[in-house]
Amino acid sequence: MGAYKADEEYDYLFKVVLIGDSGVGKSNLLSRFTKNEFSLQSKSTIGVEFATRSIRVDNKVVKAQVWDTAGQERYRAITSAYYRGAIGALLVYDVTRHVTFENVGRWLKEMRDHSDANIVVMLIGNKADLRHLRAVSTEDSKAFAEQESIFFMETSALESMNVEDAFMEVLTQIYSVMSKKSLDVGHNLATLPKGQTLHVGSRDDVSAVKKTGCCSA
Repeated sequence: MGAYKADEEYDYLFKVVLIGDSGVGKSNLLSRFTKNEFSLQSKSTIGVEFATRSIRVDNKVVKAQVWDTAGQERYRAITSAYYRGAIGALLVYDVTRHVTFENVGRWLKEMRDHSDANIVVMLIGNKADLRHLRAVSTEDSKAFAEQESIFFMETSALESMNVEDAFMEVLTQIYSVMSKKSLDVGHNLATLPKGQTLHVGSRDDVSAVKKTGCCSA
């Protein structure tokens, strides 16, 4: 498993969404993972943005399409269209602002109401480099994650701490879920024919698409 050139061919496309309150650092997590960049002057952007990066998992090239709510959360305007087809989510709060942690339960409920039942979710405590300003304990976050049966990691987009690990873990877990589901129905994920569409759950949305050859998405 590792980084892969963005313009290379890929085997699978996984949609991952970033959710959480405004100002928790979602956009910088996205840019750190996809471009290894960080901006102190990062501003909320109206609308939805996404960026991509390809990695290797189990000798397959997985292209992550990561979507950022980019300012919509202030209007509570995130709809089912944002979650459609997502099979991974990073639920982000700011470790220095307790209210952003208090709101993760609401975000999680909304996501579960609009997404696939088997979506892979990781709780992210961002801005962990601001140790002197910490307002949310690691223990409380771990307890919440365990209670909700989701993954948990603390990150710093500024220091690039655990950002790579967080995304890699989510993408690897997605691949694992896809592989298991494929095997449960009598297929091998690695040997499915070109053009095979895979679904994590029973929804009609495409969860992962086996690339068909010549054309990039």
